Amino acid sequence: MTSATMIEVRDLTKTYGGGLFKKGYRALDGVSISVGPGSVFGLLGPNGAGKTTLVKILLGLAHKSSGDAQLFGEPVGTAEPRARVGYLPEAHRLPLYLSGRQVLELFGQMCGRDLDWVKARVPALLELVDMTGAADRKVREYSKGMQQRIGLAQALIHDPELVILDEPTDGVDPVGRAAIREVVLDLKRAGKTIFINSHLLMEVELVCDRVVIMDKGRIVKQGTIQELTPRTGRVRLELSPVPANLEHVLAGLGSNLVKSEHGCELQANDNEIDQAVDRLRAAGISIRGLEARRMNLEQAFIETVMRERA
Repeated sequence: MTSATMIEVRDLTKTYGGGLFKKGYRALDGVSISVGPGSVFGLLGPNGAGKTTLVKILLGLAHKSSGDAQLFGEPVGTAEPRARVGYLPEAHRLPLYLSGRQVLELFGQMCGRDLDWVKARVPALLELVDMTGAADRKVREYSKGMQQRIGLAQALIHDPELVILDEPTDGVDPVGRAAIREVVLDLKRAGKTIFINSHLLMEVELVCDRVVIMDKGRIVKQGTIQELTPRTGRVRLELSPVPANLEHVLAGLGSNLVKSEHGCELQANDNEIDQAVDRLRAAGISIRGLEARRMNLEQAFIETVMRERA
């Protein structure tokens, strides 16, 4: 592991049960990942893929069967690296009788921080998660989205370098998801590293730099969002003006041309796109925009998992 790596996992396995005459259940099967600083890393997979098991091992809440897992260059489960990690569990439960401010003060002290230090930090965290106005209300009065935002502030109370978020937007309405998404991007801009385990693919696509797709305990694909979402072959052209004889101008190039008020879409390869641009310019038509359509992350995820299971 290099000094610039926050999480390093190599050939990690985890087997539950089993014995001399009984085969156990392998939840992780040779998993390897590397997460660099200042990035947002997404962990995706269907139920039973092994995502939660991996998170538990990283946090020292479960023991590996074999392989290696490190945080900040130190073995997982040891106190020093774990103190540098913030964690928001899935379906977390906060004391309902406390206010949001009291929750942060309590968890800050549980992290070993001095109360005066915690109290000085709380206002900035409340502002970060947009909870200043509700800080002194009881948690029992909070909506699901508000509880998630206070939970996120709780994960940040001790100023961790690495933040692990387990389904941070699960059950949250679109407005709440947008707010949490903005907090994640703010943390990235501040140099924090964020590790997100989620099944909400659109959220992951909007914030993550790199993504791993798991299925049946194995990594089946990983890369940047662009690497995982290949071009579909469809191209959108924004034109000015849009000629009445557009089909004639582009005759013989590509297929499935669909004309619109502002231009057109068609299925075309790179060579056909070049020819289309040349023809449009020769016809005196200005090209205001050209966009190669890409598969979204949900499509890529489904295609990857279905291919693995075929």
